[in-house]
Amino acid sequence: MTSSPVHPFELFGIGGLLSGEELEIQRTVRTMGERELRPHVADWFEEGAIPARELAKRLGEIGVLGMHLEGYGCAGTNAVSYGLACLELEAVDSGLRSLVSVQGSLAMYAIWKYGSEEQKRQWLPGMAAGDTIGCFGLTEPDAGSDPGSMRTTAKRQGTDWVLNGTKMWITNGSVADVAVVWARTDKGVRGFLVPTGTPGFSAPDIKKKLSLRASVTSELVLDAVRLPADAMLPEARGLSGPLGCLNEARFGIIFGAIGAARDCLETALSYAAEREVFARSLSSYQLTQQKLADMTLELGKGMLLALHLGRLKDSGELSPERVSLGKLNNVREALDIARQCRTILGANGITLEYPVLRHANNLESVLTYEGTSEVHTLVIGRTLTGEAAFR
Repeated sequence: MTSSPVHPFELFGIGGLLSGEELEIQRTVRTMGERELRPHVADWFEEGAIPARELAKRLGEIGVLGMHLEGYGCAGTNAVSYGLACLELEAVDSGLRSLVSVQGSLAMYAIWKYGSEEQKRQWLPGMAAGDTIGCFGLTEPDAGSDPGSMRTTAKRQGTDWVLNGTKMWITNGSVADVAVVWARTDKGVRGFLVPTGTPGFSAPDIKKKLSLRASVTSELVLDAVRLPADAMLPEARGLSGPLGCLNEARFGIIFGAIGAARDCLETALSYAAEREVFARSLSSYQLTQQKLADMTLELGKGMLLALHLGRLKDSGELSPERVSLGKLNNVREALDIARQCRTILGANGITLEYPVLRHANNLESVLTYEGTSEVHTLVIGRTLTGEAAFR
């Protein structure tokens, strides 16, 4: 007996949990991704290069850059709409969602949340339009999970600041017009807006990546970079500033990882229905159906978790610990889904003709950046026990 197949999200009734406006935003981003991004993304991944400036301009035109921020040319959508946009972008490729996350949730959010009115007016409208690209410099070669051990310094010389140091694994670095750089001062960690044309600033690209190849990843080198006093973000003091930005970016990842997993599962479902093995469709075998059912369970639960956290964010109740729950679960499960889908595709799964191994490679990076799975595990453990297993 056969019946018409049902999409995994339909099985969970996901569409009924979204408003008309949220569904329209999701459709807009998905349509743009399918028509304009997906036909090229395998080539971008293989070449290890993307037309970042053209993409930023187009993403600005559809209003997804800093879309959850208010004013200064930003769309001012709710958190769930922003999450759905991240989901659709990462369904194409994690590198494309990273471009949007870094632009909107790290660089733009840092200026919007901690900047002066003059800084906001100077940078945010152009960044929302995609005319200006930003990057976010926190991670260093020897300071990833422990940003408090950063070595980049900012020292006063007269009324100016002079920055020295190196940042690592910086998305958008070599194409950015402005870098939000966090540095140690004699009064703690502070954030600075560094125009990338400033003497002493350079951003060499990181090559030979096996993951996030459709994304610009760079090192930031600051060699006696001199900035005026008003380059400092006035409202950010200590590590709470950059960590607040990271929570914004992690929220987008909670939805984005589900997009990558959904794309893998949709690919596996389609492939299994068409592939014949021993004169029967691959999808008709019990072992295949068990894989598909198990993956659908995890995908649906992850989507429900993302939506719940989005509603909490919109009501002002999303704590950092809850963000850790979502990031840890959804990226981990998305990576497992991508790997399992590869087994359904067999040898075809290792080619760029299908997206599953590309997604799996990308998710290996997503599992690490914006807080490793180990750190998020310990954040949850600290919340449950009251005991900190790390500083």
